[in-house]
Amino acid sequence: LNLFFFFIRFVHMNLIVWINLTVHAVIPVPAGSHVRLNLQTGEREAKLPDSIQETTGLNRKKVTAKDSNSFSAQELKEALKKLKEEAISLADEVKTFSFYFHCLIQLCRPSQSDLEDLSAMMETDFQVMTRLVQQFNNSQASLEEKVTALLDLEYLVHQVDNAQDLISLGGLQLIINTLNSSEPILQEHAAFVLGSAVSSNPRVQVEAMEGGALQKLLLLLGTDQPLPVKKKALFALASLLRHFPFAQQHFLKLGGLQVLTALFRSRGSESLRVRVVTLLYDMIIEKSGLDAVPDASHEERLRQYSQVALLPLLSEQGWCNLVPELLASPEHDMREKALRSILVIMTPCRDFYRQDSGLASFLTSIQEQYTALAESEREHGEDDGYFGELLALVESVLGKLR
Repeated sequence: LNLFFFFIRFVHMNLIVWINLTVHAVIPVPAGSHVRLNLQTGEREAKLPDSIQETTGLNRKKVTAKDSNSFSAQELKEALKKLKEEAISLADEVKTFSFYFHCLIQLCRPSQSDLEDLSAMMETDFQVMTRLVQQFNNSQASLEEKVTALLDLEYLVHQVDNAQDLISLGGLQLIINTLNSSEPILQEHAAFVLGSAVSSNPRVQVEAMEGGALQKLLLLLGTDQPLPVKKKALFALASLLRHFPFAQQHFLKLGGLQVLTALFRSRGSESLRVRVVTLLYDMIIEKSGLDAVPDASHEERLRQYSQVALLPLLSEQGWCNLVPELLASPEHDMREKALRSILVIMTPCRDFYRQDSGLASFLTSIQEQYTALAESEREHGEDDGYFGELLALVESVLGKLR
């Protein structure tokens, strides 16, 4: 609409200029002429240059120019006629422009029926999930269609409400049962959906425990399965156990720590080691209450965590020796996870570490490495850099071993 008014204003201004030029036009006088005002007649007289007089033979004959405000009736009539024709033409152009502008507005302004059709075509998340669950549960669906349905469900269940709606649709139990599928790709994506659904969602965690998810995940991790399946199963297990002491108690009762120990030691699962150690580290930190939020359920949570006897089992099953193996990795991130884990299991493992001269020697060597790297960071203006943090962790471990 602003564009339309700008166009009208522009045409109006140009029309005024054209009228002024038409009404106030003067008879052109040759360049170089001398012009004077005749006080007796009131006319302006122009004297032609000598060059023009000679070629035209006018012999200095006076040339008069009409006053710019003096026009004959015929001239005014012709000017008004021309102005009228131009105005009619301009009106037609404005009318045409207005027509097309109106059409454009109508195109951009949907009708009520258009809005109703659009609303009918849009699906809510619940409707989409219903369709996906039906597609996945359809016995006639191909393997590719089922995988696609799982991928789409995984995207949706990140939202807390959608994950809870999955329960009412019967989709959660369907996903848990798929962990027993004979198709590894379905097992992999089912574990992915399960892990995303239970993550930071207590209600879904409880439903998953009641649906037998913990046992099925431990079975996947404890048997011969492709690496992608174990990776997603470990992700789902970590999501199920995190901030859920009831599930952690059953995890230990079902031999879950033995399953992780075997997984850490098995060949071909080296890429999963840091994930396993991270899971155990999170469970220890939660139990110690370092990340607990003092609220109405704080005491009850501490009571439940007190029943998770993880540290003694770690010492019994050789984790005092397993965790330092990550320090041999050249990856700083893996070393960081190992150093933090050594600190949290220091109480049951201190005597073992003090007797391990190789560990102290290796810690001293990487201390020198991180000292140089931290100094380089400080020279570049990074007083609280990453290598400075790693150096502090190494020095903390060495300090507890003395």
